[in-house]
Amino acid sequence: VQLQASGGGLVQTGDSLRLSCAASGDTVGIYGMGWFRQAPGKEREFVAATRRAGTTAWYADSVKGRFTISRDNAKNMIYLQMNSLKPEDTAVYYCAYRDDYSGSAYDFRSYEYWGQGTLVTVSS
Repeated sequence: VQLQASGGGLVQTGDSLRLSCAASGDTVGIYGMGWFRQAPGKEREFVAATRRAGTTAWYADSVKGRFTISRDNAKNMIYLQMNSLKPEDTAVYYCAYRDDYSGSAYDFRSYEYWGQGTLVTVSS
C-alpha cells in the first residue's frame, strides 16, 4: 500500500484546510486509517483515526471539535477537515494505514503504511 498526502499549506489563525490522502495498491485488507503530525523538535503525535468499516472515530483532545476525519473507501481516500486552525497546529501531517486491530489506534507503531507528509503552517 502506498499513501500520498496532500492539501497542506500556509493559512492564518482561524482558517480551515482539508488534507487528503490517496491510497494505492491492495487496500482490501486495511483495518484502519489515521492522521498523525509532527512539529519541529517534537515527537510524532496522534491526531485522528477511524476504521475502514463503521463510523467510529477517535481524536486527540487538542483537535476534538475542530478536526474531522472521513474516508471514501470507493476512492481509497481519507481526509482530515481542519477548522479553526491555531498556530500550535503547525506541523507536518502524515496519513497512515494499519492492517489489523492489534495495538492502539492512538499509537503510531500500530500503523504499517505511511504517506510522505504534508506541511501545515498556521500563522498568528
